[in-house]
Amino acid sequence: MFSKILIANRGEIALRVLRACREMGIRTVAVHSTADADAMHVRLADEAVCIGPPAARDSYLNVAAILSAATITGAEAIHPGYGFLSENADFAETVEAHGLAFIGPTAEHIRTMGDKISAKTTMEALGVPLVPGSDGELLSIDEAYEVADRVGYPVLIKAAAGGGGRGMKVAQTREELPEAWSVARTESLAAFGNDAVYLEKYLDKPRHIELQILGDTHGNVVHFGERDCSLQRRHQKLLEEAGSPALTAEERDAIGATATAALSKMGYRNAGTLEFLYQDGQFCFIEMNTRLQVEHPVTEMVCDVDLVREQIRIAAGEPLGYSQKDITFSGHAIECRINAEDPDTFIPSPGTITVYHPPGGLGVRIDSAVYAGYRVPPYYDSMIAKLIVHAPTREAAIARMSRALDELVVEGVNTVVPLHRRILADPEFQKGDYTIHWLENFTARGK
Repeated sequence: MFSKILIANRGEIALRVLRACREMGIRTVAVHSTADADAMHVRLADEAVCIGPPAARDSYLNVAAILSAATITGAEAIHPGYGFLSENADFAETVEAHGLAFIGPTAEHIRTMGDKISAKTTMEALGVPLVPGSDGELLSIDEAYEVADRVGYPVLIKAAAGGGGRGMKVAQTREELPEAWSVARTESLAAFGNDAVYLEKYLDKPRHIELQILGDTHGNVVHFGERDCSLQRRHQKLLEEAGSPALTAEERDAIGATATAALSKMGYRNAGTLEFLYQDGQFCFIEMNTRLQVEHPVTEMVCDVDLVREQIRIAAGEPLGYSQKDITFSGHAIECRINAEDPDTFIPSPGTITVYHPPGGLGVRIDSAVYAGYRVPPYYDSMIAKLIVHAPTREAAIARMSRALDELVVEGVNTVVPLHRRILADPEFQKGDYTIHWLENFTARGK
């Protein structure tokens, strides 16, 4: 087992990894920008190294500075968290080339699954169902017309290197296809330096279902059930559940068996999440995230597993030590992302938190690195906390989350807490009757 790990991230995920290390008796190294000098993960780590100015490109994306920090502190492994360098294959490769362990998948798998076209091709070859669409990159508008005519409108043009909804445009009709094609390529080039796009059939009422998996270096792969991440605004998740109110245990087992078989053939290691669109009883693979997910706590709550601890164990070469039949699911969990944003306009709200009081009680967990007096910087993601609850049933979890949100006090910045309260009180949400389009329609109605 490692004796010292460098955490190449910030905020609540850096603190989350730090806590797992502390419980395992592993010393930690925090890296931070000058804007995060007073951050909680910096205060609590055994050692801390400043790696640059506030801009992420000069600090949290500065590979040379991060590797230098690992070298001078004697760290043996690097945990990338999520975001920043977590899905950068070159970084993973460089870390291991410097004799350090990368707590994540292999660079080869990050590279393969990081390109959405190669990810789809790989998964299709391994027997995982896809959304109907193009076989690969579309090289011309004529190819786009041909595929769209075959799968039927509406269609979705998507960036091959995309994420977060960037480089993604819908064409409802043949007449709209040229503009969608052009705009998607332009956005993709601007955001990712790559204008490659592909086409999929646009599903009108799908749910976003993702499956949490772990694989070790001994050929074992297991899944920890599904998360329903359909409540999204502009393809950014806001509230997640485990399990999905739309799935049966039989459906979970079936897609789980398909996914684990595919990743076993790949020889996949460490944590990963397969993401699907689910509609009319059918699962269609859309992408894979080769890292820990923001919403991993809901899985931890229903499976009673520490996924970060498992990541570290796998990176150290230890076997999982259990099989699929040993994994059980208990109750229901919900996570609300608490963003420092206006709840109506979603405009970020940086500033100083003047009052902070987290909720508590049975089945309540909050993952956050903020405190009274903490200044939310304008340079990074606006999420300042994740509020997670667990209860025996979905109905009880909704009631518990509503109570916890009422207890949560954050003053000095705007947050999306009022929106979460409205969502939880809505009859359609309470019935579990929603799709990936539900939240935007809900906010447009001004509820």
